[in-house]
Amino acid sequence: MTGDWRTDRIGTALRGENPTVLRRLTSGFAAIGDVQFLPGYSVLLVDEPDVQRLSDLPKAKRLSFLSDMDQLGEAIERACRRLDPAFRRVNLEILGNTDTFLHAHVWPRYEWERADLVGAPVWLYPHERWSDEQFRLGPQHDVLRNAIGSELDQLRSVA
Repeated sequence: MTGDWRTDRIGTALRGENPTVLRRLTSGFAAIGDVQFLPGYSVLLVDEPDVQRLSDLPKAKRLSFLSDMDQLGEAIERACRRLDPAFRRVNLEILGNTDTFLHAHVWPRYEWERADLVGAPVWLYPHERWSDEQFRLGPQHDVLRNAIGSELDQLRSVA
């Protein structure tokens, strides 16, 4: 592998070197998030590194990206509901304020979240959650990764 995949998430996904990639989708890559303080957090990465905004894509590819985001959201919902009875819902976001390449965040939300955070945007979680080693993606998330990947496969087979 050449360099750190975190500095070129899309390029390493295209080369098959991004370890977070779950599946190749029509318009990009479903990837599990680097942090898992909300288990199942994933990202949809567009497959064109220079695309910064949804509006940069031609209309057909734009709709494909949104369809892939929906598919990833449904796969996460199915997997997380099966693995954790406290699963509540999925939040979908396209932001681009920090990483300028087009990507969508898919956040599962749970009943066990703190009362002051459960109804708030994920970005209001304390900074420690984002950097704490215990929430870093690792082998302990393999069951979750496999569950989301299997759900993606099932959704694609019926489409």
